[in-house]
Amino acid sequence: MYGGRFNRPSTACFYTSLRLETAWLEAQQGFAFKAQPMTLSSYRIDCSDILDLTTDEGLAAALVTRAELACAWEVLAADRKPVPTWELADRLIEAGCAGIIVPSFAARAGERDINLVLWRWTRDKPHKVTVVDDDNRLPKDRSSWQ
Repeated sequence: MYGGRFNRPSTACFYTSLRLETAWLEAQQGFAFKAQPMTLSSYRIDCSDILDLTTDEGLAAALVTRAELACAWEVLAADRKPVPTWELADRLIEAGCAGIIVPSFAARAGERDINLVLWRWTRDKPHKVTVVDDDNRLPKDRSSWQ
């Protein structure tokens, strides 16, 4: 695990986007000139214990600012400095939060680009996540990728 904006390397995390366009922006970071192959999937999510950090109320409840959410987390981590978003995630996970709704910080992201970041997800409620594959198009094992 490499970690991300809202999870240190030792913390499992599932990053999703609320729009296909946002998922594209997020997945193509660092590949400005040539789009790289990827598989996009939709999910049915029925998850409680989610905090919305796109609102002033959510930010206040989490004791975090928009500037802290937008921190240069990769630079801070590389310099072995505290990463505010990792500290936020640690606090929220400890408090029982399963995930957060946050703005996308990908290049060219706008106000409509929102992500759902999950730290706790299962096949069952209250943190249920299932892939939408009604026509059974997704591979069933690793042999499909070889």
